[in-house]
Amino acid sequence: MEYAIEAKNLCKSYAGVKAIRDISFIVRQGEVFGLLGANGAGKSTTIECLLGTKKADGGEASILGLDPRSYRKKLFERVGVQFQESSYQEKITVSELCEESASLCKNPADYRELLHRFGLSEKSKSPVNELSGGQKQRLFIVLALIPNPEVVFLDELTTGLDAKARREVWKCLKELKEKGLTILLTSHFMDEVEILCDRIMILKEGESVFCGTVREAIAASGCEKFEDAYLSFSNEEEEERI
Repeated sequence: MEYAIEAKNLCKSYAGVKAIRDISFIVRQGEVFGLLGANGAGKSTTIECLLGTKKADGGEASILGLDPRSYRKKLFERVGVQFQESSYQEKITVSELCEESASLCKNPADYRELLHRFGLSEKSKSPVNELSGGQKQRLFIVLALIPNPEVVFLDELTTGLDAKARREVWKCLKELKEKGLTILLTSHFMDEVEILCDRIMILKEGESVFCGTVREAIAASGCEKFEDAYLSFSNEEEEERI
């Protein structure tokens, strides 16, 4: 079986300090996989090594059966990526940015439909730098979906969104999953993880401390709620008290 995403013993260090150590997991096609952990736990480094934007010191990564560093152009015709920090031209409008993104894709999705789906149709002629934080976040999700990807990476996808907008985004992603889209996401919202994720991995100080379903995490932790289970594995609560 060809997995949509596969990591084998990924390792990466910066100036002699290990950011991630022996990270291994698979994501099946059509699955939503959550990569969780406190800030600095290694989530971004793991994703960058998976995408090939940073070279791992050791281990292997593949997306749709391809090495991301060897097949970068071919792969990025089939993969969408959304990060919290995105750069764009000064004064470019929403529709211009979408058209620019679509022009780089082999078989782009209809960005107008995506803007409508994510509640941004009325902002199509607005400069991107005039959007609110939540509107920008939704736009970056749209940009990740314009390539009509088979796999999409979403980093803190609903940060800055109100409760209604978050639920609308969840609904859209569930619909896309039903059509076969594979999603790897990071999130600090445990309700979001419970609703969207088929399986999760929790990182602590660059190492995997749990991989499985939300239900399995609760059972393994001895807690009654997933948020408590997550804090138990990640020690995030203790770090906040220090």
